Amino acid sequence: MSAEPTFAATAEHNASALNRYYRWHARLYDATRWSFLFGRGALVRAIAARPEPPRNILEVGCGTGENLVRLARQFPTAAVTGLDLSPDMLLRARRKLEQRQFAVTLLQQAYDHPLYPEPVFDLIVFSYCLTMINPGWQTVLQCALQDLRPDGRLAVVDFHDSRFPAFRRWMGVNHVRMDGHLRPWLNAHCQPLQQSVGSAYGGVWQYFSFIGQKLDGH
Repeated sequence: MSAEPTFAATAEHNASALNRYYRWHARLYDATRWSFLFGRGALVRAIAARPEPPRNILEVGCGTGENLVRLARQFPTAAVTGLDLSPDMLLRARRKLEQRQFAVTLLQQAYDHPLYPEPVFDLIVFSYCLTMINPGWQTVLQCALQDLRPDGRLAVVDFHDSRFPAFRRWMGVNHVRMDGHLRPWLNAHCQPLQQSVGSAYGGVWQYFSFIGQKLDGH
């Protein structure tokens, strides 16, 4: 009888599947995802409305760089870093940032350990990334808390839930977990500063936005 796959093996398999998925989808991402990925611009505006603008920003799962452009434009004096697993997505992000002459650091790697020995970021952003990390999303969020400076902020916009099982299954085929699992964790591990849930296409699915502050001791 074969042994059950380990967590590391399952996570590696998921990472490989996502890389294959985005090898093709990277070419269509910007032309198609605007119709699905609601709230990205609103999240950046909400961050900007908070006191004390961030000086050192990390976006995990930065994809083709749409949010990196928004962040670099909104916070021109901040150091901005984008991290993504897919080299195909980062290639498009790099071109986009160079065309707009934004100096942004891009890292191609999994986010399975803190980036630095000591926390350096005062804002870490996740935009439609966490629902695609299965398994491992808790590890990613724990890394983010370790990389955040004291009182640093975590900002998330992502899919939340759907009342239609067939739609949830279809999203699962596209590597998206949609069962409301993220908000409880975020509220338990961060001090919520601002959060909301929005409805898409007449309630076919929900998406959420969250800004929270790192708690003491994390």
